[in-house]
Amino acid sequence: MHFSSLATVLAAVPSTLACLGYSGGLPKHTGTKTLSAPQYIGKGQTFDAGWVKYDRGVKCTGQSEGGEKDTVFVLEDGAKLRNVVIGANQKEGVYCKGSCTLEFVWFEDVCEDAISIKGSGTANIIGGGAYKAADKIIQHNGCGHVNIINFYANDYGKVYRSCGNCSGNCRRSVHMEGTTAVNGGELMGINLNYGDKATYSNNCFPKVQCQGYNGCDKKNGACEPTKAGTC
Repeated sequence: MHFSSLATVLAAVPSTLACLGYSGGLPKHTGTKTLSAPQYIGKGQTFDAGWVKYDRGVKCTGQSEGGEKDTVFVLEDGAKLRNVVIGANQKEGVYCKGSCTLEFVWFEDVCEDAISIKGSGTANIIGGGAYKAADKIIQHNGCGHVNIINFYANDYGKVYRSCGNCSGNCRRSVHMEGTTAVNGGELMGINLNYGDKATYSNNCFPKVQCQGYNGCDKKNGACEPTKAGTC
């Protein structure tokens, strides 16, 4: 596990002695803004949205996969996004293209995925939460590590999923702590056959904390992962 990175993250948040995801509903937004294109947060930069609600002014198309052009925010390596509500009228939410930090980022109604981790490095997701995710909230495609601290999820399929069939599939790791999840399925899904690792503590959840899978690599042809016990 990425101990030095995790220690830095935990030093910045309240002590995670129990599930501490904020369960009082979406934070009240201070205004609304509809973007005509993704908003990019540059390498090493921080964007504090001041609790404005952002969207793209388009209806969700369900689980049909979009791309970077459909996102609300794109974070370059080392970027930070904080204090924002992502509205329902969007398709792809937030992309992280390298190491990134999301602090108190909320999703009103998840479309395909809320957060897609595309690059390697470490992604820190601190506080915040998501509602109405038919499948995944956090999709991890890059070959790195994700810390999820004091998150809240309501009505979801999976909070975190290591990509089950990415082309060039790889080993990933995740740490989840202090998360509150209700009305949903798996907290984490990882690929045991690729050596994925999950650590976790002080989470509250209704069903499975960590589901193992046998992942596959679609560069070898169309495929789907299969379940492989808990982890």
